[in-house]
Amino acid sequence: MTFSIAALCPRSGALGCAMATSSMAAGARVLFLEPEVGLVLTQARTDPRLGAFGLARLAAGRNAEEALADIIASTPHASWRQLAVIDRRGAVAVHTGADVMAPKGARIGESAVAIGNAVASERVLDAILAGFAASPEAPLTDRLIEALEAGLAAGGEGIPLGSAGLKATRPGIGYVPIDLRADCSETPIADVKRYWALWAPMVDGYVQRALDPANALPAAAIESHSSP
Repeated sequence: MTFSIAALCPRSGALGCAMATSSMAAGARVLFLEPEVGLVLTQARTDPRLGAFGLARLAAGRNAEEALADIIASTPHASWRQLAVIDRRGAVAVHTGADVMAPKGARIGESAVAIGNAVASERVLDAILAGFAASPEAPLTDRLIEALEAGLAAGGEGIPLGSAGLKATRPGIGYVPIDLRADCSETPIADVKRYWALWAPMVDGYVQRALDPANALPAAAIESHSSP
């Protein structure tokens, strides 16, 4: 009972993914990405170990199709899993097991993929990908949120949403500086959108604190740039 969007930005090289579901704390179980390596979505009856394993296979030089095959081969429960992989070149691979709850499926775009299970209808998947493609010049994070909003407007899933998550990399930074989640919320996508509006003006300041602490601003000065 989850719908997700993942993509590689062709302009910046950033990787990003976002999801929404009725379950609590799903952002920690679904979204896996590593700068300059790739990303993995693992949902339905989720096994977070598959996300970490998939990133390790991508880091070892496997492409998206090969890494996905490795993930499937590593588990006896692949029929219960829904998976998506994007490698560092933007190639996409997907798997939806036979035992995953319907309506289910995937839609693949240019270096982008939308997947979902137990959604209101497969039109939700089309809407997610269309929402992502609607503003190609916008920042990747904004496009990911727009994709979730479009999926929700198309019906979302049968059970009311309770959590959402957003992760994104920035090229040249060896960690994931954008990692936002909303849980136990009646409006989790709207909450993540609001959190991103607050976090966006602070990201560069906190990245500098990691990479160049001697010349970085104090936290209070960084956070003064964000509106409550």
